[in-house]
This record gives sequence, structure tokens and C-alpha cells, in this order.
Amino acid sequence: MSSAPLPASASGRRPPRGGRRVPVAKVALTVASAAVALIFFLPILWWALASIKPTQEILSVPPKLFGFEPTLDWYRVVLLNADPTAFNLEESGAVGRGSGGGTFYSIPYLRDSFIVGIGSTALVLLLATPAAYALSRFRMRRRKDLAFWVLSQRMMPPIVAAFPLFFMFRELGWVDTYHGLILVHAAINAPLATLLLMSFFDEVPVDLDDAARVDGATRFGAFRGVILNYVRGGLAATAVLAFVFSWNEFLLSLVLTTVGIRTVPVASSTFTTAFFTEWGYLAALGTASMVPIFVFILLVQRHLVRGLTLGAVK
Repeated sequence: MSSAPLPASASGRRPPRGGRRVPVAKVALTVASAAVALIFFLPILWWALASIKPTQEILSVPPKLFGFEPTLDWYRVVLLNADPTAFNLEESGAVGRGSGGGTFYSIPYLRDSFIVGIGSTALVLLLATPAAYALSRFRMRRRKDLAFWVLSQRMMPPIVAAFPLFFMFRELGWVDTYHGLILVHAAINAPLATLLLMSFFDEVPVDLDDAARVDGATRFGAFRGVILNYVRGGLAATAVLAFVFSWNEFLLSLVLTTVGIRTVPVASSTFTTAFFTEWGYLAALGTASMVPIFVFILLVQRHLVRGLTLGAVK
């Protein structure tokens, strides 16, 4: 009896041609993802390139991605407090001061944004974490209505509260203070953080609370020693969102500060006057202000990915 292999036609299967075929749907999804990523990253790339372009190249038509002589003069003024006249930057109208009386030297603005962002993020987590745990674990009446009421506080436009807050803070002496701005930013972000953390606590089995209490832990002890370890990813995701929202907030920071404290968005608005816009300084400050966000996300990246995927796989 012969053991020779059957030809492809006899076995009923055709040999693969050109190797393994890639599904059309996968190729289409990859192309679509790349297109969406390009839409989001192209403005960031243009902004970063503008920060190293000479004045005459920033608004050139058509815009140049390559073929220009890069310069770090904008960064020298913004980050190192160099004299703009030393680099011929006065040709664009720059004389070293913005329209609101502030200088183009932006390290103090980055410092103010960092202090307010870290402080408000810490306060948000301090307030939202126990509130979210209570909404998740305590089976109270009208629990969903209470959760919706918490979220509804985030729906109020900030302009509605801007001027009442200003008059109240002026009487308290809190205008142009870190603690005043930290409190306002925390009040804005706490409702959304509470609802987000509640969803993370809902994914943790209640049996873990019961087991900890059987072992002699109090309700707070079970919360602090057991449950918080399971939602570290959720805490990281919430912290990132709260920090980014605080870092980018403009309206209330503009109303509640003058010249003593200026966050990056408020300081950026002073680089525009009725006659010209300092695109080079804006691009340099905008690019530099993205660095703390990226660093903060990198520091909590492991917990952030775990938090964003928590509950996706049972």
C-alpha cells in the first residue's frame, strides 16, 4: 500500500497562495485608526514645529513641515527669560511683555498651573473616593437619583458661577490665591470623579468587604486596606482626568486671578493683542505645557491602563 501524499486536488484543499491572507476588515480598521490618529496628532505636530520656526516661516503658505532652519529662540525667551531683542524677535512686535502686563517668561505660569493642578487633583480624590464608595456600597433609597444629582452639578456652565464666586472670594480675600483656585477646580471636577470612581467600586465584589469585616476590620478599615488596592487603576485614571481638566481650565482661572497667579491658559491669552498674535511664544509655551501632562501620564501609565480596562474582562 502506497503512502505517497495525495495531490492538493485529491485532498479537497488548495495550497495557500502568497502566504497567510490578512482579513480585509482588519486592514480597513488599521487604516481608519491611522486616519483618526493623524487627525488628532497633526495639529500637535504643527504646533510643535511652529515653536522651532523663525517668525516668517510660522504662517507661511503653504505651511512647511520641512525645509526651514529650526531655532530655539522662542524657548530661550519663554523658559530661560532671555531678552527677545537679542534674537531679533522684536520684528514680530515682541517687546518682552504680553498684552495683560505679564512677561513672556513662562516658568512662573507653569509653576502656578502645576501647583493648582496637583492640589485640586489631591482634593478631588480626597472628596470623591469616599463619596463614590458610599454610593456603591450603601443601598440607600433613591440611590440613582442621588448619583444623578451629583453628576448634574457638572452640567452647570462655569460662567453661571464665575461672578458670584469672584464677589464671594473678594470678600474672603481668596482672589489671586492658590487655595481659592484649588477649591474651585476641585468643586468642578469632583462630581464627574465621583461617578467615575463609583463605576470602579461597582466592579469590586462586595464579598471582599464582607470577608474583611469577618476578619475583624471595620467598614473604614476594609475600605482603606482592601478595596482601595483593587481600584488603584481607577484612582489613577480619575487623577489623570482631574489633573488635565484643571490644567486646561480657563474661564474661572481668568476671573479669579489677576497678576499674582496666572495659569498657563490665562497667560497664553496675554500673548494676543488687538494688533498681532505672538505665534512663536504661544507655540513654545503650548508645547512646553504638554510635557507635564505626558510625564504625569507616564508615571501612572501602568495603573491607568488597568483602570481603563477594569471590568472589560470578567
